[in-house]
Amino acid sequence: MAEDSSAVGFWDLTSVSQNESTMTDHIAADAANPSPSSARPRRALLLSLFAGFAVFAYVLDQLTKLWVTSSMVEGERIPVLPPLLHWYFIRNSGAAFSIGENVTWVFSIIMAGVAIAILFQVRKLGSAWWSLALGLLLGGALGNLTDRLFREPSFGMGHVVDFIQLPNFAIFNIADSAVVSAVVIICILTLRGIALDGSRHDAAPRNEAAQPKDTDGV
Repeated sequence: MAEDSSAVGFWDLTSVSQNESTMTDHIAADAANPSPSSARPRRALLLSLFAGFAVFAYVLDQLTKLWVTSSMVEGERIPVLPPLLHWYFIRNSGAAFSIGENVTWVFSIIMAGVAIAILFQVRKLGSAWWSLALGLLLGGALGNLTDRLFREPSFGMGHVVDFIQLPNFAIFNIADSAVVSAVVIICILTLRGIALDGSRHDAAPRNEAAQPKDTDGV
């Protein structure tokens, strides 16, 4: 009888161990391959971040331009933190440093193309930092595109309102700041190997380097 009870206890322990092993395997598999239902809240959060930063950059840009055009005269210069920072109201028909002043329509097309390209990439978002970068980039592009389309002298040829002046630098606006910030973030993410979907490009090489080399047969 003692032998029978020992055998029963042994098989019970074996069954429990197998069940625990099976549960662990299921948990590991779920972590490696999250279900679509668990991925939806994260995707919604990333899209909210993207939309929020895009709206923030766009609205702030347009409000500051409205303030400048309603309270300052073109060419007026107001010291803010002299000699570092001044408000200097100008209208720019070209790009930074007044490049391409005679081809304003080209910049309108480029900015429209950038905005469309960003919207096509949004479905791949898997990183909060990429959501921030693309949101700022879209908001900045739309901010200056609005000027190109609806400001004087004509549709698609409008002059962008610039007013932030730093020493020995181009006069710019909030939209420009958002675009530059986005580009900096994108460069950092790229250098760190973080893809748009949140994966790391350098993960495989690191794993291979961490594995011991097979020296059998050496």
